[in-house]
Amino acid sequence: MSIYKQILGDQFYQLQPMLQKRYALPDGKPFKATGTMKKISGGPKWLLPLFLLGTRWKFLFPEQGERIPFSIVNSSRIGANGENQVHWERIFQFPKKKRYFNALMSLDSNEDIVKDYLGEPSLFYSELAFFVSKEGHMQIESRKQRLVLGLIEIPLSRIFQGIVQANEYYIEERDVFSIHVVITNPLIGILFEYEGEFRANDF
Repeated sequence: MSIYKQILGDQFYQLQPMLQKRYALPDGKPFKATGTMKKISGGPKWLLPLFLLGTRWKFLFPEQGERIPFSIVNSSRIGANGENQVHWERIFQFPKKKRYFNALMSLDSNEDIVKDYLGEPSLFYSELAFFVSKEGHMQIESRKQRLVLGLIEIPLSRIFQGIVQANEYYIEERDVFSIHVVITNPLIGILFEYEGEFRANDF
């Protein structure tokens, strides 16, 4: 059972059928898809050096644009501590650069949240809450966050957080998944945003 079926419980079966198939992630069968981002945008220009630094960890990037090709691979695995994990590889193909936004998720059943370590090696940690909307969409919101410095994790107060909201759904008429992710900060506003569509490679 995937960590997403576990965290959602009975709610999982309220997802649109194609989202259920996408997030089931049976062992040994990764989900692979390709698509196009309608837009990728960011916050104030003074944040660009920080985002450029993040590219060293395959976590965030300074480039922005429209109609950016991208691909996604979600792979289930077993971690060193025996827990179920899902690796996320997101690749954005800009005209002159290939950028990544990678993460490793696992389940914290005691807290009823998904643990999300972003970057390779991990640079940022966020707890994620998963919901199913009345329309059957997958919705994700961030909770507690920490800065990861090797073995040290420093809790971040909300004023320093990148607050995540994501909405994913399936458009049956065109056989595509649609995704919209917004990361905001209480002081700065929008830090990072992308919106696009993708089609599974092997469904």
